[in-house]
Amino acid sequence: MTITVFDKARLPSRHSTVGPDRAPHRSYYYAMGLSKDDIARPFVGVVTTWNEAAPCNIALARQAQAAKRGVARAGGTPREFTTITVTDGIAMGHQGMKSSLVSREVIADSTELTVRGHGYDALVGLAGCDKSLPGLMMAMVRLNVASVFMYGGSILPGRFQGRDVTVQDVFEAVGMHAVGRMSDAELDELERHACPSAGSCGGQFTANTMACVSEAIGLALPGSAGTPAPFEARDRWAEESGEAVMALLRQGIRARDIVTRKSLENAARVVAASGGSTNGALHLPAIAHEAGIAFDLHDVAAIFRETPYIADLKPAGRYVMKDLAEAGGVPLLMKALLDGGYLHGDCLTVTGRTIAENLAEVRWNPDQDVVRPTSAPLTSWGGVVGLKGSLAPEGAIVKVAGLKNLRFKGPARIFECEEDAMAAVQAGNYRDGEVLVIRYEGPKGGPGMREMLGVTSAIYGQGRGDKVALITDGRFSGATRGFCVGHVGPEAAVGGPIGLLRDGDVILLDAEAGTLDVELSAEELAARKAAWRPRPSFYTSGTLWKYAQTVGPAEKGAVTHPGAAAEAHVYADL
Repeated sequence: MTITVFDKARLPSRHSTVGPDRAPHRSYYYAMGLSKDDIARPFVGVVTTWNEAAPCNIALARQAQAAKRGVARAGGTPREFTTITVTDGIAMGHQGMKSSLVSREVIADSTELTVRGHGYDALVGLAGCDKSLPGLMMAMVRLNVASVFMYGGSILPGRFQGRDVTVQDVFEAVGMHAVGRMSDAELDELERHACPSAGSCGGQFTANTMACVSEAIGLALPGSAGTPAPFEARDRWAEESGEAVMALLRQGIRARDIVTRKSLENAARVVAASGGSTNGALHLPAIAHEAGIAFDLHDVAAIFRETPYIADLKPAGRYVMKDLAEAGGVPLLMKALLDGGYLHGDCLTVTGRTIAENLAEVRWNPDQDVVRPTSAPLTSWGGVVGLKGSLAPEGAIVKVAGLKNLRFKGPARIFECEEDAMAAVQAGNYRDGEVLVIRYEGPKGGPGMREMLGVTSAIYGQGRGDKVALITDGRFSGATRGFCVGHVGPEAAVGGPIGLLRDGDVILLDAEAGTLDVELSAEELAARKAAWRPRPSFYTSGTLWKYAQTVGPAEKGAVTHPGAAAEAHVYADL
């Protein structure tokens, strides 16, 4: 390996390490055991979202040590730090879930502040839980330094009554238990065996969706997303990620050289082709925003619409991330899309090579049925679909992978929050044919735009997943299945049409046509809007209040600052 001696004249770390007036700063580094040579090298932040909140993050501290070895071996000085994570599986179903999406911004903001404050020259980021993946990628693009992302890896599948299970099965079991379809003993056995190791949720839920995005967008090494968290091979990926960031620094390749409009389109293709989480339509616009690229929910949805669904992954399909890794990983999925003409092969990646160059040696694996060629898809169009109409002028999103019926019409049943809907569902207090509406759960109205896996899973567990539809200005987990429409905008808290609905209003959902409408005249909607008054928030101080003051619409990624389009400087050039 070639070790480059870097001139710090153009690196941010010169501000804290070079010249006589930085003697006090250097004394701190000597206090931590660094040598003169260490201080003279580029400083690389190695950030993880390690914590003891959930299995998603528990292996990241170990992986960070491997990444640091890679950085040091390639001539850099690694500086490890951590940031927060809010784990959806623990936060789900109660007020704690309001913290989840907010944590994405805190992760990006705190990473930015740490890098700015200490003058780091490059960044390796390791993440596990859902919001931590886009949060770190947003920080990389915002700072525009040489950056490599690495997923901490997925959990191994559990076994229950002779079949593979994930945490999705446990959520659905709650609904089964409520209607007497599962005993106390069976529920106890399932919860004990569903999550057998470290790692993020195993299906193509939000974490694995965004892990696939990290490779497709070019910020992660090809193949790095697939290996499960407990496997020692993850340490090798971490070391290689550390080496790769030094190569990027040597070549002068920064995050925004990689994250472009075309690479974002590639990422959206992979989300659609894998039947990924609807949250991809929230996080891709947010990452684009950090690069100053206009790429909103409607742009993402248009790509979803014309992309074949080819990866048979849970929750709609049969397989988990471990199975995809064994079949050939994300590179196999991307190779199928590239060969089918669905990817931009000329996009640059963290290898220093293009997507097409990275995939040149990937061969089709005929001895697997996890991924299909684009000529023989599961369905001819994406597993996630954008909707728009009189009930959603700013758009909405629905995951249709696995759905047999793409059209639903029924009377609205209004709930002003998730808890009210969950109580009704657990009590069986809803009718087949209804469209359950959960509102005031948007970015501002929540605040925090909660996911509602508890409600949707309970409905499915009761055997009624295909008998009702559900719409919300909040979000759904990547594990959600059924006719569940999220991100409805404008949200109720700003007087959007979803906030004007009344029980019995007839709602029409058509995923094939891409529409979401209510059978009310424009005049009636206008009259209701004139009479509408904002609802007081329960959160009048603290972080959630502060978030509500700045957050924008889901349509644009629910971002909280003006983005690169408005920036007057780039951190890496200071």
